[in-house]
Amino acid sequence: MRPKVAVVLFNLGGPDSLKAIRPFLLNLFKDPAILRVPFFVRPFLARTIMRARLEPATSGYRLLGGQSPLLEMTQAQGDALECTLPELDAKCFIAMRYWHPFSLAAARAVKAWQPDEVVLLPLYPHYSTTTTGSSLTDWREAAARVGLVAPTSAVCCFPTDPGFVAATLAIIRNAYETARAVLDPSVPLRILFSAHGLPESIVQGGDPYQYQIEQTVTALIAAWRRNDLDWKICYQSRATPQKWIAPSTDTEIAQAGRDKKAVLVVPIAFVSEHTETLVELDVDYKELAARDGVPGYFRVPTQRVDAGFILSLANLVRFARGEGVGLHAACDVAACAAQNRLCPFAMRLSGRTAAAHANVANISSTAFS
Repeated sequence: MRPKVAVVLFNLGGPDSLKAIRPFLLNLFKDPAILRVPFFVRPFLARTIMRARLEPATSGYRLLGGQSPLLEMTQAQGDALECTLPELDAKCFIAMRYWHPFSLAAARAVKAWQPDEVVLLPLYPHYSTTTTGSSLTDWREAAARVGLVAPTSAVCCFPTDPGFVAATLAIIRNAYETARAVLDPSVPLRILFSAHGLPESIVQGGDPYQYQIEQTVTALIAAWRRNDLDWKICYQSRATPQKWIAPSTDTEIAQAGRDKKAVLVVPIAFVSEHTETLVELDVDYKELAARDGVPGYFRVPTQRVDAGFILSLANLVRFARGEGVGLHAACDVAACAAQNRLCPFAMRLSGRTAAAHANVANISSTAFS
């Protein structure tokens, strides 16, 4: 008998209609992991930010046919992943954070399926308290609410996982060679590794996201084994009034225009297409590049259902099961924890019990039974 394993895929979620944009944005900004203000201020501030973001978000989703493609793409990834785990009776469930299907619905479906084990697999390669951390806490609460009890292991992150790096590099190389074939040989090509940004205060507070982005890019460049690459890391999708981590992608595009260099944009923190890639990168930034005199603008596709990427996810499931119940990371945990106090392993390794992050820290010891 093959083990019956429920694989829960964590993702952000996206509105499934134009009417859903408002509640989707409100769910996003009401999350205390996103909007870090006193609880009595958060509802008012969330509504204020939502109203400011509603019109541009609606315009973007109209370009996508009135809805996000993220759920459909995540379902396709889940279907492919099931087929890549032949040794298991594996079934993938989707737990979106800010729109349907939510964790509560996913937990109910997992419980009804009665698995032998549960593996939690975020489709965020890089850990952040705002993404994987928030999803883990949300899942823990949902599982407790429906009475789901099963041995559970979870992948914290996989920024330097060899399979993930190899699959991602193959996609980037192909796009790079395609761009070089189109460009005049005399035109230099700069690679912009563009990740979703975060408020600077969150990173300075110890969130490991930026550190892990840098680790992924370092691993990709090392694996590429070329010493003539011109590349930079930058950040997109600023959503709140605070100061966000820099440099911004639009600033780097403008700089490429001044340098008379074409750009190849790599959406390094995303593994599926959605509004940040299909609208922000493919429409807004492409127009910006044209205005700024960039001699060529190219964009690397996300991993989606790339066979190498799906195989890397399957191997992460195998890795998590092999490690047993608890939270596990496919990276240098000690180095990440040493540099980032909000790495979920930092408190375990140092013995700290920071109350503000107890839910994430305790996942490995008490949430899985």
